[in-house]
Amino acid sequence: MSHRHEQGPKAQEENEGQLREEVPVAQEVGTPEGGPAAQASCSSSAPTQAALPNERSARQAERRQSISKAYLFSRFLLNTQLQYKVTELVKFLSFKYTTKQPVTEEEILQSVVKEYKHYYQMIFKHACECMEMVFGIEVKEVDAINHSYELLKVLDLTYDGRSSDDDDEGIPKIGLLVLILGAIFMEGNRASEKKIWDMLKTVGVFPDQHDFICGNPRKFITEDLVSEKYLKYQMIPGSDPPSYEFLWGPRAHAETSKMQVLQFFSKVVRCSPTSFTALYKEALKDEEERAQNALASMANPVAQDDSGSRNKPSSFSRPE
Repeated sequence: MSHRHEQGPKAQEENEGQLREEVPVAQEVGTPEGGPAAQASCSSSAPTQAALPNERSARQAERRQSISKAYLFSRFLLNTQLQYKVTELVKFLSFKYTTKQPVTEEEILQSVVKEYKHYYQMIFKHACECMEMVFGIEVKEVDAINHSYELLKVLDLTYDGRSSDDDDEGIPKIGLLVLILGAIFMEGNRASEKKIWDMLKTVGVFPDQHDFICGNPRKFITEDLVSEKYLKYQMIPGSDPPSYEFLWGPRAHAETSKMQVLQFFSKVVRCSPTSFTALYKEALKDEEERAQNALASMANPVAQDDSGSRNKPSSFSRPE
């Protein structure tokens, strides 16, 4: 990334610090596994992973926030006049994504940033964070000389949640899906519905309150993402009164992995994936199992095809 627009860095840092202080702080603040060295490698303003299921309640409280702070800050940037240019650039990048067009630094400067070119780096940085955290879209540089960028879905997911009925040319909704997949993994590969909604409430998403990204969050999560087979939504055995839980669906397992999810969240909180010791070990084991399964399917493709046809997921009916 070019640095020729980085004038007034002190003013930019002060403005950014002020903005982060104005964001409502989530109820819980977490840290990664490991000692002070691991903790020091993370941004002090960024959240960490959710609690593991067998930890004490105090430990859970420390770790529940996951990426809530970063996600909440990204949404805040889209809804404050102080970051008008960030919001405008996010809209511009979203349009480029929906039309499958690349974008250049020169185009951004001329079309969006304009007279604020001295603050280009800060505007561009936060717009990219918003795109990744809120919408699940990565702004990836493909030409370092001309500073040209492509907009790609994170985690190689084939679904972005858009439909022809959506406003704003169909806003991508991958961000919420990535949040939920990460929370499920960090909760021990299954998360109660209550825990999912508790996590989403910390980032301003409520089950029956209209959301500017996904419309009706309850319908989007318990119906749309389930029918797309990214999530499983099922009753917890023996629960009384009946309660429900979420697991990864077959499409999530096919299109991403625990390691990819962990790497994404580690990037968000500016940590190494190895800082999350238990999750990293589990992700490594999952990678090994995937490699073994891939080798087995290559050795016996006919049996794999037969198995796939027998294990095709059934349709889902939402519980009343």
